[in-house]
Amino acid sequence: MAHSRSRRRLALAVPAVLSLTATLGFVPSAASAAPSAVAADPVARAADGPSLSYVVNTGTDRHTIESVRRAIARSGGAVVTSYDRIGVIVAHSANPGFAQEIRAVRGVDSAGATRNAPLPAQSTTDMGTPKALSAGELAGVRAADGQDPLEPLQWDLPAIKADKAHEKTLGSRDVTVAVIDTGVDDTHPDIAPNFDREASVNCVSGKPDTTDGAWRPSASESPHGTHVAGEIAAAKNGVGVTGVAPGVRVAGIKVANPAGYFYTEAVVCGFVWAAEHHVDVTNNSYYTDPWYFNCTTDPDQKALVDAITRASRYAEKRGTVNVAAAGNEKYDLASRSITDPSSPNDGTPSDRVIDPRQCYDIPTQLPGVVTVASTGAKGLKSSFSNYGLGVIDIAAPGGDNTAYQAPQPPATSGLILGPLPGGKWGYMAGTSMATPHVAGVAALIKSTHPHAPAAAVKALLYAEATPTACVDPYDINGDGKVDAVCEGTKNRNGFYGRGVADALAAVTK
Repeated sequence: MAHSRSRRRLALAVPAVLSLTATLGFVPSAASAAPSAVAADPVARAADGPSLSYVVNTGTDRHTIESVRRAIARSGGAVVTSYDRIGVIVAHSANPGFAQEIRAVRGVDSAGATRNAPLPAQSTTDMGTPKALSAGELAGVRAADGQDPLEPLQWDLPAIKADKAHEKTLGSRDVTVAVIDTGVDDTHPDIAPNFDREASVNCVSGKPDTTDGAWRPSASESPHGTHVAGEIAAAKNGVGVTGVAPGVRVAGIKVANPAGYFYTEAVVCGFVWAAEHHVDVTNNSYYTDPWYFNCTTDPDQKALVDAITRASRYAEKRGTVNVAAAGNEKYDLASRSITDPSSPNDGTPSDRVIDPRQCYDIPTQLPGVVTVASTGAKGLKSSFSNYGLGVIDIAAPGGDNTAYQAPQPPATSGLILGPLPGGKWGYMAGTSMATPHVAGVAALIKSTHPHAPAAAVKALLYAEATPTACVDPYDINGDGKVDAVCEGTKNRNGFYGRGVADALAAVTK
């Protein structure tokens, strides 16, 4: 299976079965712009370096926030927006010593640059467009009564008993799942019937943009968010595919910029927006750029962890269940050390050895977030999926190389089928695709238990999962070598967490 660039937790492969999409890896040319010595004059400092974006984390009282805002101006910064409820301020500055100065200000808990590259121009680069399959190539698909036309190819639905769950209920229209991602094409016929416009927004700048359609990806941007949205809530309407929870509503919260980066200020905006717009579940199939792991021993990276922790906790306190992908690099997230070769991905990456107990994939490894590993068509951990005892909470179908885990006919691909922008459909794979299955099951639980708080929904999600024992040895490619070691018991282990998500249990228990 061909892999896209490993910096992004997006689809690993898109075979030309229903649609061929462009590669989802993006390679910016900007060099690193790390802070240097502080200039003496505040006015001169503003022009000393490239303009970067920062998060400044403070107390939440009005006096502290106003005092810090004044300090930001004195240090050559400009406030973009301020999330006073959680004490996170987003600012821009060309002062290379901005973060160092602000960290010394009374009332500031942490502050750091959210990127290494200068702020980009508001333009896009053509990354290619999907290539639809001809009608003749689809002629062999035969749907049974009650199935959507392409549902026979969705081996992932019976893998979590979603087909049986749909006989009981499709989910409640009072439940909304927000896809924090690259944008959602709400004009797609599989998504339009269930799209929640009021809960959708563009958060790319770190400040909500509610312009109509701002949540959509442009023609040159990744189809990732649209695919994820369809996996969750594609309508059961006689068109295309069926979502895990085809009766709930889905919103698009666009946080990836035109180059495909998910920066901290955008992610913070996304969680706060979800919290304040009655979103029941968020799907987070990404990691926050530019660091795959953010080390709390580094002041800049610590600030990013602090900001997104505050935002995700705020959402959960307001009733939102946050679900996130574990990643596609085959890392053991419970190990004592990991070599990260890809960070910072918007500057000059180099091999660095990190301790995952101090350096976190955000939002995946944050407190309260549901961390999802991927399984293939045979029910085994996907060859690419990250894992780790005590880190993985639950597993779900995310696909795998068909040579490793082939589905039962009539399905032909071991990857996950979903909508693509422009009224098309295509296959993708990754923990990105596993996560929306769990988000869909959480939405079904919320539909069945409408008054359950986030903690109760998570507890039911885990209790109702199908316990799945470790595979020993795990030799996914059959070459006689162990590819990963699974630790733990049948009821909780490093490959599957509490087990594989169960949609039928979600609507019957």
